Amino acid sequence: MKKEFVVIGLGRFGGSIVHSLADQDLEVMAIDKDEDKVNEFASIASHAVVADTTDEAVLKSLGIRNFDHVIVAIGDNIQASILTTLMLKEIGVNNITVKAQNDYHEKVLRKIGATHVVHPERDMGRRIAHNIVSNNVLDYLELSDEHSIVEIVANDHLDGNSLIDLDIRAKYGINIVAIKRGKDILVSPQADETIQAGDILIVIGADSDITRFEKKVLL
Repeated sequence: MKKEFVVIGLGRFGGSIVHSLADQDLEVMAIDKDEDKVNEFASIASHAVVADTTDEAVLKSLGIRNFDHVIVAIGDNIQASILTTLMLKEIGVNNITVKAQNDYHEKVLRKIGATHVVHPERDMGRRIAHNIVSNNVLDYLELSDEHSIVEIVANDHLDGNSLIDLDIRAKYGINIVAIKRGKDILVSPQADETIQAGDILIVIGADSDITRFEKKVLL
C-alpha cells in the first residue's frame, strides 16, 4: 500500500512538499487556515482542507492519526507549530516532521515528541555557502552538527590515483562511499579503484576532516 501523508502549512516549504509528493503519485492531504492557499492546492493534493490544526477535535475529525506521516510546515507562527505538534502526538501520530524557526523552537519540538525537526532555510544557507567556498563541491548534506555527506568533483590532483594510493581514510578520517562516473555509480568502491578527473566522489565524514581534505587536495 502507498504511504499517506499530511502537510500542514502551505507556504513555500509546505507547498513544495505537497508538489513533490503529488508528483510521485502519493496520497497527500494539504491543510492550512488560509482558504486561498487551500484552494491553490485543491487540484494538486488528494485532499485540501481549511482547518485550525491547533484544535484537537479538528485533527481527530480529519482522521489524521490514520496517516503514515505528518509534516508540520507552519511558517512564522511558532506557537501554532508547537501546539499542532503537541496535538498530533497526543492523538497518536507516529511520524511527525516539523519545520523549526530556530534552535530554541527545535528543542521544544523535540521535547514534545517531534520525530524529525528540519531547518530548511539554515540548511540551504549552509549548502550554498559550502558550494561558494569550494568550486569542487557540488552538493552538501548535513547529517548532524559535525558530520556531512558531500559531493566533490575530482580534479587533476586526484586523476590516476587509486583509493589505496591516496589513503584518504587514514590521512583525513573520511570515507569515499561511492563514485559517480558519467551515468554509472560505483557503490563502496574497491581500494584499487582508480579515480579519474571529473569523477564525483561521495564523501562522508566530520566537517573539519572534509574541509581539511578539500584544502589539502582539491584547492
